[in-house]
Amino acid sequence: MPQSTFRWFQGRRVFSRTQIERGKGALRLQLAIIILCLSSAATVSAKDADVETIFAGSTPASVADLKAMQDRVHEVVKKVNETVVGVRVGSAQGSGVVISEDGFVLTAAHVNGKPGRTVTFIFPDGSTRRGKTLGVNRGVDSGLMKISLKDGEKLQFAEQGDSTKVKIGQWVIAIGHPNGYQEGRQPVVRLGRVLTNRNTVMSTDCTLVGGDSGGPLFNADGEVIAIHSRIGSPLTANMHVPVNSFRDTWDRLAASEEWGSLDDGGPYIGVQGDPNSDKAIIARVYPDAPADKAGIKEGDILTKFDGEKVTDFASLATFVGRKSPGDRVPIEVLRDGETIRLEMTIGVRE
Repeated sequence: MPQSTFRWFQGRRVFSRTQIERGKGALRLQLAIIILCLSSAATVSAKDADVETIFAGSTPASVADLKAMQDRVHEVVKKVNETVVGVRVGSAQGSGVVISEDGFVLTAAHVNGKPGRTVTFIFPDGSTRRGKTLGVNRGVDSGLMKISLKDGEKLQFAEQGDSTKVKIGQWVIAIGHPNGYQEGRQPVVRLGRVLTNRNTVMSTDCTLVGGDSGGPLFNADGEVIAIHSRIGSPLTANMHVPVNSFRDTWDRLAASEEWGSLDDGGPYIGVQGDPNSDKAIIARVYPDAPADKAGIKEGDILTKFDGEKVTDFASLATFVGRKSPGDRVPIEVLRDGETIRLEMTIGVRE
């Protein structure tokens, strides 16, 4: 990891979780994940902490724990950094990860676009290679690409993990190229935890922005467990495609097939929001949709969804996206100044 990832300030070493700040004409990224307070009275080593237990979901309770986490993140980044690539398909930019020595690259379907398009892959050292987009499953937002290699040429690649073994609360490492590849900047590293994990979607609180899409999510062993898909609101509630979804449909992806839609089979409540409001005002309720059956009416302001505070319609969409068809969730709406509590069963989009 580049030395610039670290800074020293008043005797404190800072290894950060990405904070996003709007600068003039650009998005500045500052690393701020873990603060390690190192005193001259004591030294700490990774062996003093059970890093496996911590990364499995524990909360770091000491300087030793934090140092162990920092060291493990260092190890993972050193192992996988060269496998994370920036990708350019036409005017679109995103990220990807090399997962085989013969140049297969996992990414998101919306980064991939159509099969057969020309791709420019940008490696961390700034070197570029050409290749093609292969198959896409828009139903889960998975895409596959292939780098064109010379005979006998082999690439460094990342190992794949088992996304079904990922637990809620587990610490994970997100890497990508926020706002697209930038010359001289290494792939950006963020640390976070898993919020939900289902067969076709995983969510984390790793901070992501545009350009990260298609990049890899790693476990503490440096194995790819998911690919960045949809950026939520706020930026710390993001969706990823579990890596097992790629393996389950590998033959179709490798054969450049194109199928599915994110609008098909996903969670659905059947409302439209008011685009001119900064609240989750319900502008339309579709007849016989889950919201209609739950008693939601046009003009209601949805304030809580499954215990989560709803700030606007974008946050409502994020919360709905974390659910599965058939889930029953409590909701609260504000109607004529009165709070009304309802229960809704999530439907399936057809």
